[in-house]
Amino acid sequence: MKKKNNIEKYAKVKRKGSTKLYLKMTWQLYALMFLPILFIIIFKFIPYYGLTIAFQDYKVAKGFGGSEWVGLEVFQKIFAKRDFLPAVRNTLLLNVLDLIFGFPMPIILALILNEIRCKWFKKITQTLMYLPHFLSWVIIGALGYQLFSLSNGVINTLIANMGSSPIPFLQENTWWLITYVLIGVWQTMGWGTIIYLASITNVSPELYEAAKIDGANRWQSCLHVTLPCIRSTIIILLIMNLGKMMQGSFERIMALSNAKAMEYVTTIPVLVYRWGIESGKFSEATALGLFQSVIGLILVVVADRIAKKIGEEGLL
Repeated sequence: MKKKNNIEKYAKVKRKGSTKLYLKMTWQLYALMFLPILFIIIFKFIPYYGLTIAFQDYKVAKGFGGSEWVGLEVFQKIFAKRDFLPAVRNTLLLNVLDLIFGFPMPIILALILNEIRCKWFKKITQTLMYLPHFLSWVIIGALGYQLFSLSNGVINTLIANMGSSPIPFLQENTWWLITYVLIGVWQTMGWGTIIYLASITNVSPELYEAAKIDGANRWQSCLHVTLPCIRSTIIILLIMNLGKMMQGSFERIMALSNAKAMEYVTTIPVLVYRWGIESGKFSEATALGLFQSVIGLILVVVADRIAKKIGEEGLL
């Protein structure tokens, strides 16, 4: 009864258009929003002012106001650098491989776990898959070298004991690329699996019952019921992954890099670090970071448009 009276009171206030009374009734909600909005303004929007460095011949001693404006000269300079095109190529290559091998894996694992009827085994498996998500890349890099080291790695020791030659997982460029992708898939698949499992729980049991009546087995139900029902979640995560195509994983590369396999190490985030932190070329580092963000934004917008178009055609 009290809830009904509050609803009627709110509707009456809204009809009258009384802003003062409306704020009096809902001021607690705006108070709760104050700190998150303040956080976003301070740490998200104010730092955008630093992007002006990309259009300046920035000098630390002169600051933002005293540095000379040079327009697009910094961008022309970084586009002409020898490291720029290899960095773009490596960034796209590593992210495309992550997308090809890493994106389907959580979907497959979620579908498999959804079919497991043993609850305790399902919970233990989920926990074990999810744990790597909480490990830093420093720890994962150390584990990677313990496993894949050429001289004393666990895997190469087993290979040598079987009478075969050790494999240079982290010492040869092609093998380093394969190892990089596999470790990334292992580290990220647990997080995606949890998301897809949560989406699968919203699938109506009646759909599975109808499929069973029609003679569908568990594989067919999975293919024709579960997958179509979680397609919207798949599309959203795909759009988010496409937005990261130009980012790369700085921590992951630095944790697994070494002097013997350097062909694929130079990516845009690594180049931003080298130019900005190591060399003090802040204008060039900022310009490269801005270029990276703009391309990522374009990819997200394009992917979103394609997804909406597919949805309008009734395929989603």
